This record gives sequence, C-alpha cells and structure tokens, in this order.
Amino acid sequence: MSVRENSRKFVFGKSREHYRKHNMEKIRLDIIGMSYSQSQSGAYALILGERNGNRRLPIIIGGFEAQSIAIELEKIRTPRPLTHDLFKTFADAYDIEISEVIISQFSEGVFYAKLICSDGSKIKEVDSRTSDAIALALRFSCPVYTYESIMSAAGILMEEEAELLKQEEPPPADDPDDYLSFANFSQAELKEMQQNAIENEEYEKASKIRDELNKRK
Repeated sequence: MSVRENSRKFVFGKSREHYRKHNMEKIRLDIIGMSYSQSQSGAYALILGERNGNRRLPIIIGGFEAQSIAIELEKIRTPRPLTHDLFKTFADAYDIEISEVIISQFSEGVFYAKLICSDGSKIKEVDSRTSDAIALALRFSCPVYTYESIMSAAGILMEEEAELLKQEEPPPADDPDDYLSFANFSQAELKEMQQNAIENEEYEKASKIRDELNKRK
C-alpha cells in the first residue's frame, strides 16, 4: 500500500471507518424541559439531554406540538383525542408499533427525525418532523436517539444550557387570565381552572396553569 493510499484510509492513526462508526453511534435522549423561545414568537424551546452525559440538544418547536408534549408528560386526559393521540389509536388498531425515534439529520438549523415502525413482520422508517416524533415517542413509550455527529454539531454543554434558559423569557401577556397572574389564585382554584380549560379544549391555558402548580410543589 502506498503512502498516499495509506493516508486516505487513516487519519491520525485511526481509520475513516472508525470515525464513520463513531459518528453513527446512537445516543439516548431524555426530555429535560421546555421554555418559551425568545428567537421565534409563539414557539418553544424543547430541551433534550443525553442520558449519562452533560450535553443538551435544544430544538425549537411550535406551540401546538409543545402543548401535545406537555399534555402527555403530565398525563392530562382530554375530552377528545388530539392529533397525536389519534395517530396512536390508529396504529394500535392495525398492530403498528413505533419501537424508537431517531433524530437523524441536522441541516441549516433544522432537525429531521425518523420513526422506526413495525407491524410484527416488517420494519419501516417513516420521515417525521422532530416535534411530532417526540410527541409520538411519549405516547408509544419508546426511546429517542440521535447520532454523535448531530450532538457534536448542535449540542450544548450544561453550562451553556443554563444561559440559554435564562434568555428564554415568557412574552408579555395581554390576557388577564394568563399564567403571569395565576399566582393570585389558590391551588384549589387553579386545579378547577385547569379542569375547565381542558374541558373547553384551551390546552395552552391548561399547560400554563400546570406550570404555576408545578412551581408550588
């Protein structure tokens, strides 16, 4: 093997195959929390963290998807199924399972995800928006992964995460019933208000009341 051929195969003593496998190594992620996005009006920052690690993956998602994720995290039962609940019911009816979700690509600031689905005999990969994929992963109780290459490119350390969450402040509220004024209500009143909000399908309001209740725990 010539020196030139050898240099193509090895980089600083390690093969390109080593780096390819390292970058494709799957990393398990957990949901750390959500906050309002300062950069995009009406959006939220979903923070995912690597299991047994100190890196975080912040993903900007829409308000509807944020509500859907929050509702499932809090195990709030809605009078009628949300879109992601309907997808789960439909999949159950046809014995389709989502075994895992993989955040598979990061390009120009956008994350892309895949649903790994199975009907017991065949396994299929289905493209998905990352926010939808996370909402479905919660409902199917399946793990969420990403690759080392994506974590290296878009992940942040915990020290940087603290600064990020500090910058993500809620927008000013015009509605007097907004969560900023919920501090004036008792816990019992808040629970009743939350239940009424759920029954009226005001899920954003219900999630804000939930946040206020969580502060008091």
